[in-house]
Amino acid sequence: MGNAAVLTLETMLRDSLWATTLTGDELDRVVRESHERRILVGGYAIRCGEPADHWIGVIEGLVKMSVSYPDGRHSTFTGVTASGWAGEGSLLKAGRWRYDGVAVRDTRIACVPRRAFERLVSTSLPFNRFLLSHLNARLSLFIGLAEYDRLLGPDARVARCLASLFDPDLYPRAGNFVHLSQEEIGLLSAVSRQRTNESLHELERAGLLRVEFGGVTVLDLAGLRGYSGASEARRRISCLHRRAAAEPGSQPRG
Repeated sequence: MGNAAVLTLETMLRDSLWATTLTGDELDRVVRESHERRILVGGYAIRCGEPADHWIGVIEGLVKMSVSYPDGRHSTFTGVTASGWAGEGSLLKAGRWRYDGVAVRDTRIACVPRRAFERLVSTSLPFNRFLLSHLNARLSLFIGLAEYDRLLGPDARVARCLASLFDPDLYPRAGNFVHLSQEEIGLLSAVSRQRTNESLHELERAGLLRVEFGGVTVLDLAGLRGYSGASEARRRISCLHRRAAAEPGSQPRG
């Protein structure tokens, strides 16, 4: 790879939250040992059944974590966006991947070898503290996913899915814009593309986000995290109209 790609990989590694837990020498060593992979849309960052031999971080793009069954059933757990890391649970025990990581668009990932990851776990208390925090954030994410998959409708599932991509412990470089197509949001939310479009506009009318070309701008992250469905949307829209009526010259959308 060219120098620019190496520098971009190095920058991603050095800017990661866990990098601040290491000494300068140890971080330099991890950078030297790591490499970058480029994955075309539909390709595998990790594949179920193969040895779990790298800790992966997304430099650019999007990887969906999912499982597929021989009878055609398919379930997506979550998506990992730029600056996110995945696979640490599988690396903490010897074994193979139990799920697939598929590139939803052309994606570049950083690969930290198992030997480097295990060395950090064995020698760095600050790195272990980071891992505990990271795994706790992941656990909270999956508990939330199970909750809204079982209890909430499609609008709320889209809202909670988008909110999960802005967790500062998992995606520290997330701003207020997420570069996702409606099809990609639907894949991550387990909602059809057409229904995702309806949900996004419902959430936009509620003042939680703004649908943009190529993605979504989040206006109220706390609102997305707590969104529960149509009654919540009606309440928020009513609040927006009351606020607009109190401020002459402003007009609520929708």
